[in-house]
Formats: sequence, C-alpha cells, structure tokens
Amino acid sequence: MAPEQHTGGDELARFLRARRTQTSPESAGLTPGPGIRRTPGLRREEVATLAGVSIDYYTRLERGKETRPSPGVVDALARTLQLDDDEHHHLRELAARAARYAPEPPPPPSRTVRPHLKLILETMRPNPAYIISRSMDLLAWNPAGLALYAGLTDWPVTQRNLARYLFLHPTARELFPDWENLVRSCVARLRAAAGTNPDAPDFTNLVGELTLKSPDFARLWERYDVGGSKKPQKTFHHPKVGFLTLSSQSMHLDGTPGQRLSTYTAEPGTPDYDAMLLLDLTAEPADLSPNGHDTRT
Repeated sequence: MAPEQHTGGDELARFLRARRTQTSPESAGLTPGPGIRRTPGLRREEVATLAGVSIDYYTRLERGKETRPSPGVVDALARTLQLDDDEHHHLRELAARAARYAPEPPPPPSRTVRPHLKLILETMRPNPAYIISRSMDLLAWNPAGLALYAGLTDWPVTQRNLARYLFLHPTARELFPDWENLVRSCVARLRAAAGTNPDAPDFTNLVGELTLKSPDFARLWERYDVGGSKKPQKTFHHPKVGFLTLSSQSMHLDGTPGQRLSTYTAEPGTPDYDAMLLLDLTAEPADLSPNGHDTRT
C-alpha cells in the first residue's frame, strides 16, 4: 500500500487536534459547565474564543482546509494550547510548510557518510560514537558505538535504526532501565523532525512500520508530543559489561542532509569508564565499505 499523501494543512490540523485534546478547561482558565464533556480537552469553540478567532475559521484549520494562518493567529493558538517553546516553534514550522506546500514529496536524503567523519568516529575510541540520519537510521559507527546497542548486529545493516531498535528489538527494554521515558523522548524528536516532512519516504516508511508493529509507538505517536530535552546521562544494563551510566552528547554535522553525531563519555578511573573500555576492547572492529556500511552483513 502506498503511503498516505498529505495536503498542505493536514499536519497542521493533526497537531492542533492533538494538542487541543490534551489541554484541560481548568488549565485554560475555564470553568466547565454541568454535564459530561463528550471529548477530552478543550472544545473547538473554546479554543477559537480564547485565541480570538471565529469558530468557523478554527474549524477549517483543524480540518486542513485553512493553510495560511497569520503569525498572530499562530502565536494566539500557542498561548491558548499552552505550548512550550519547542511546541510553539513546531507549530510555526507547520504553518509555514502549509502555506508553501508542494504536492511532490521530497526524495530521502543521502545515506552516504563522508570519509573524514568516519575517521572522527575512530579517533573517539574508546568512547562509543555513531552517526545517524534525520530518521534515526544508523549510518556509521565505531566498535563500541555499535556494541552499546546489544543485539543490534542481529539485524541487517539497512534495518539498523535506533527508533526501530527501541520499540521492536527484544533486548531494548532490558538494556534501558528508563525505557518508558526514553521512548517518549524518541517519539517526540521523531515527531518534530517528521512534522515538516510528512511525505518524505524515510519518515513515512518508518512510521508506518512502527505504527503497525508496536502499540506503544502508535499510542505515543498519536499524542503528537514534539521536542523535549534529552537527558545528559543515560544508564545501560548491558549483557556483556553490566550497568554503566554515560554522559551523552549529540550534534548536527554541518554540510550533511540532517545527519547527527552522537557520543557517550565517562570520567576516567571510574567503574563506568572501565565498563566502557571493556566494551570497546571486546567489540568487533567496524569493517566499513566506502559508503559507510558494514560489509559483513
């Protein structure tokens, strides 16, 4: 089945509906009237009134029929729906995309990793490090960077995606004691990235697969949380080296199509560092082809 195509205002409408249902009347300063509310959160007319727009106009926004809300309307809706800074920024991006919508989905970005970036990964040993695409495909790694995600080598190279690993690999829940919070943050980041590229094949294929195979993913995806800060540390319960808590850092790589480099560190002389060093020493070396893929799989 071909991925569902979006019109200009579809993603904007979807985001507004999701945030409206998660905004309580009490938090918006309203006193709920008598009787049972048929839907959770605010009603459309309440959002319209609080934002200072007509009910018909807001209804058109939620139905994807209105695609050019002014910056003032966008900001008013953000205040009404009590969006945080990340969510407010995402709403602005969705509105801008709706206004300039092009019917043809863009091609997926290149998966090629430049040779000097792969050299950087090697020089970062024994610290685990890897490069991922905008949709969290694992593109390049050093030995500990791959070994840190226990069992990921069981999958073919083209299937190695960190979101897919978190939701579908049987080892993930054991590897991460804080799995629940970790997957919420993962989906929020993926939602934010996919929101302004909803028809891009790298996003639609991954989201379609995870929605079908993981009820946890489908539930979190429907919430439409975006953004959120990553925790500076992450604890692993690794089957080879035991518990280790590592500091994490992720950065965008200039001149790449949305690629990011992530690395983990530990203070030398600590048990966490020793475990990290052991992981690097016992991991199989990364045998990379020119396009950055492990040639053994």
